[in-house]
Amino acid sequence: MNLEIKGNYFDGEFHPVSSSRHGTKRIERNCPSQTDLTLWSFEVDYDQVEQVIQSSVDGYNFWRKFPLEKRIDLLKSFQNKLKENQERIAQTIALEVGKPLWEAKTEAAALVSKVDVTINESLPRIQNKEILNIMPDTDGYIYHKPLGPCFIIGPFNFPCHLANTQILSALISGNSVIFKPSEKTAVSGQLLIECFHEAGFPKGVVNMIQGDGEAARRVTKHKSVKGIFFTGSKEVGIKILNDTSKDLNKLVALELGGKNPSIVHEDAHVDLVLEELLKASYLTTGQRCTSTGIVPIHKSLVSEVVEKFHAVTKRLIVDHPIDHDKEPFMGPLVDKTSLDSYLLYMGMAKREGIQEVM
Repeated sequence: MNLEIKGNYFDGEFHPVSSSRHGTKRIERNCPSQTDLTLWSFEVDYDQVEQVIQSSVDGYNFWRKFPLEKRIDLLKSFQNKLKENQERIAQTIALEVGKPLWEAKTEAAALVSKVDVTINESLPRIQNKEILNIMPDTDGYIYHKPLGPCFIIGPFNFPCHLANTQILSALISGNSVIFKPSEKTAVSGQLLIECFHEAGFPKGVVNMIQGDGEAARRVTKHKSVKGIFFTGSKEVGIKILNDTSKDLNKLVALELGGKNPSIVHEDAHVDLVLEELLKASYLTTGQRCTSTGIVPIHKSLVSEVVEKFHAVTKRLIVDHPIDHDKEPFMGPLVDKTSLDSYLLYMGMAKREGIQEVM
């Protein structure tokens, strides 16, 4: 499968980046399931950041006045493009992230259904409201207005689904968007933008900047950007807060990682516990903010749960997400940095007295 980086997207078209331009940095991505295979490489062009932001400002000034009914029509057109490209999106997610194809297909399908959820469930939450007699002889009114250009920083683990949720919410409420995919999943994010382009969104309404943390920092700090939506690590979330804390005109929403416990009580059904723990711990190779990391178990069930859980995990199939003999339950970690981090923490656990089950 050929993966091509088309460049940054602004003013309604893709703008390729040349390595001969001033202020560029090269990013190369190897397939996590076949590390000797280079999926793509591209140049980060920091000089284009201002052009992307200006495009979003122009798009916002047009889009905020665009009738809601026409916004919805364009979102439905986008939904149709997602359906047409669903298999291609799933294949790309599987290759870039390392997710088994069945899981990548689940994410691709969620993109389609999220359009309906946004229109039917989210939109009513921002409708104007009148509250009669909120005080004696006084009525109350709630009006929702768009913020301005919104910056969506996507994660690698759900490179399309999580960003799609935030992009759709911003667009239906009259905001323009700038999307920066994770530099680990640049083509998955690009496919989303291609679908918006093919759906006929007016230029400047949807924009994309490819790049690293520095590219994101420049957009985040820009005075014209009014909303920032980030999904990722706590460390990066703190950096975003530090960069924006003095700008009271920005709305900042952070969805950060966690260390989630699954508690096994004395009356738990052990077979059900095993099934749920497997999914909670190992789906997406444990690379979810909702992945279970700690399992407190009632002392009466410790031996049984640990023994059975260990036996079941040894039967899990881990393999290439697409090229395999038998469908895997999970694929590899997303890159060597993640692997090194995993091995580091395993070493720390051993030094702190973890008891291994062989």
